[in-house]
Amino acid sequence: MHICKNDMVAVMSGNNVGKTGKIIRVITEKNRVVIKGVNLIYKHTKPSQKNPQGGRIQKEASVSCSNVLLICQNKNCKKNGKGVRTRKKILENGNKLRLCVHCGTEIVSAD
Repeated sequence: MHICKNDMVAVMSGNNVGKTGKIIRVITEKNRVVIKGVNLIYKHTKPSQKNPQGGRIQKEASVSCSNVLLICQNKNCKKNGKGVRTRKKILENGNKLRLCVHCGTEIVSAD
């Protein structure tokens, strides 16, 4: 996948177009991601011991990873703060880097 947990991403299509947030969870089997504050749904719960009142709980639903792009944080990039496509570069020791297509700088996840 072109994205990892704790990456800042921008949603490019769907009902949540234009929203940005940090990735909470990556579901690799379904090619989906859960983004904090994006694609909020209501889950209706019955009363239980943990939640005696019951009611509606708002939580994030998953978004297809094809609908999101990484955000470039480089100040000199013309796409600074916007979603960018990425390119992968494999180093001699076998490690992989993610590079911004526009400026060529490395994109690191904000852990």
